[in-house]
Amino acid sequence: MACTTILVGKDASYDGSTIIARNEDSANGEFCPKRFIVVKPEDQPRKYKSVLSHVEIDLPDNPLQYTAVPNADLKEGIWGEAGVNEANVAMSATETLTTNERVLGADPFVELTPAKGKEGEEGFEPEVAGGIGEEDFLTLVLPYVTTAREGVERLGALLEEFGTYEMNGVAFSDVDEIWWLETVGGHHWIAKRVPDEAYVTMPNQLGIDEFDLEDALGEQEDHMCSADLAEFIERNHLDLSVESTTPFNPRDAFGSHSDSDHVYNTPRAWYMQRFLNPYDEQWDGQDADHKPVSDDIPWARQPERKITIEDVKYVLSSHYQGTPYDPYGKLGDQHTRHMFRPIGINRQSQLAVMQIRPYRPQMSRAIQWIAYGSNPFNTLVPFFPNVNSTPKYLEDTTTRVTSENFYWENRIIAALCDSSFADTANAVERYQEKTGAMGHRMVASTDEQIERLVGDVADEFDAEDEIGDVQPMEPEGIIEAVRNDEAREILAAANETMAAQLKEETDKLLDSVLYTASMNMKNGFHMSDF
Repeated sequence: MACTTILVGKDASYDGSTIIARNEDSANGEFCPKRFIVVKPEDQPRKYKSVLSHVEIDLPDNPLQYTAVPNADLKEGIWGEAGVNEANVAMSATETLTTNERVLGADPFVELTPAKGKEGEEGFEPEVAGGIGEEDFLTLVLPYVTTAREGVERLGALLEEFGTYEMNGVAFSDVDEIWWLETVGGHHWIAKRVPDEAYVTMPNQLGIDEFDLEDALGEQEDHMCSADLAEFIERNHLDLSVESTTPFNPRDAFGSHSDSDHVYNTPRAWYMQRFLNPYDEQWDGQDADHKPVSDDIPWARQPERKITIEDVKYVLSSHYQGTPYDPYGKLGDQHTRHMFRPIGINRQSQLAVMQIRPYRPQMSRAIQWIAYGSNPFNTLVPFFPNVNSTPKYLEDTTTRVTSENFYWENRIIAALCDSSFADTANAVERYQEKTGAMGHRMVASTDEQIERLVGDVADEFDAEDEIGDVQPMEPEGIIEAVRNDEAREILAAANETMAAQLKEETDKLLDSVLYTASMNMKNGFHMSDF
């Protein structure tokens, strides 16, 4: 899938949270309706079969509950994409990456080989299953890990055993760490811990630009990889470093630097970093330190100020505002305005921003911010993932177009606004600001309710301890004690309130932009009947 990712380390975020975010974009000419669901342990498969590759995998018997954003139409599989499990581990899977012929010659993709002929007849060759990919990753990994590091380890082991049929970038986060994993050919992989003080931009290219193999094959403090990676690199002459003292660069060794990258990929990293580090370097003109076509834009960078949820939404909605490359802008000309692939594109399926907050109890620590449809015209709103069910407005997406669910209502709004961009921009901005503020208010008020619940339980334990009925409990034990239906009901009620308010405001926006677009129809006329 064509996607864009940003990862924000805890010391780079506005509140000390780890934040991982990704646009899921469908292929050119396709649109993919999405749902937001909770997968309970009893609903998790114990034997998994991929629709696309036909690979079959036995799964453990002890899955955790988790959220996912699967396809509404399951003809190509689940495609869970983004979620948070009840251990507050988040996963985003996957950013499609690029590679080169040297890598694929050394470790080919594991692709499905269809059967030839008919069984029982001469010359029959049975089907050979392919590897795992974006369709499968979230379902195979997220329910079975309790830390981001464990997520890397489990996915890495699956890749080595079953292989993959595509290049993938996968993010894992917990309250302390963010890890980014990139596949290398059919069976190899690398993973790097995102520096706490930095953010990472990923625009459909293999991105890691510096990697410590010694750490990855030793202590694994900040790097991990497949066990034979060093031999794989040496045997296939993949290290392109000129000097032996130069750090190993996976982007050079495993990635691509094609002409299409300079149209489709690198401009997106350029714009995101241009926005988040506007004064660190010269971004525009002939003397720019980095240009939209630069191959050496850093994978990770420390921002000039702390990054907010709104910053994440802005960069993942961007269409090169303020530059000659904006398709809605007045700078440049018709050629420059359509020169580069926008981040906020028409075929966006969903945006997931997963925030793990260190200052909240386990039950309400995670927030999954969600947007559906084309990002320049939609809104990003928060939902608590540690619940037993999700609001129907986001869950009951159908393959039929209707304004009664969040996905299709956003798609309709975007199509109307695109043709009347200047006339509808103010209405969209007001909608985004209002719903965003409502979301922050919902989170704050729900946090207060959970705090009161924790306090009430703590008081009960203190009182019982005074009369000797129970042993004293540590604070974390008290928090665990309220991980029950009452707490989940509070979070679910907050989600329902958020969804109801969201639908009300989205209905208003649809009404507004439909009127504006209708008034701008080319068959209009200034005279009317009396």
